Order: sequence, then structure tokens, then C-alpha cells
Amino acid sequence: MPNIKSAKKRVLVNGAKARQNQMCKSAIKTYIKNFEAFVEAGDVESAKSALNIVNKKLDQAVAKNTLKLNMVSRKKSQMAKKLNSLTA
Repeated sequence: MPNIKSAKKRVLVNGAKARQNQMCKSAIKTYIKNFEAFVEAGDVESAKSALNIVNKKLDQAVAKNTLKLNMVSRKKSQMAKKLNSLTA
């Protein structure tokens, strides 16, 4: 445990940021699972709207530096590919 006041504060702030990042990541995983459920069910319209929501949430996470840009780009591409295979 740190002895200096500023170091103590950093421990608290880092913990809060870590919890916030974890909440964001968990929510995104839930949105992705919902999208995949729509794809498995073959519901194209719901899958499209779910994909729009997921893309928005992923972009917000990149803007806040919660997730890395390349990982988000890869996920978005994979999900678009799944949706396109469903409609084709």
C-alpha cells in the first residue's frame, strides 16, 4: 500500500477506471451475443439494428481508449461478414 497521498489517490482512481472499463467491455460482449443470437435465428432486420448498436458501442469504446482500434475493426468486419452471409 502506498504511503504518499498522491499515490493513494492513483490507486483509487485506477481501480475506478478499471471497473468502468470492465463494465463497458461486459456490455459490449452482451450486445455482440444479442447480435449473434439474431443471426442464428435468421432474423435479418433485428440483426441489422443490433449490428448498428454494436458498432456504435465499439466506436465509443475506441474513443475512450477502452478497446484498441484494430481489435474493434476486426470485430466489426467479422460481424458484417456474418450478416452479409445471412442475407446472401
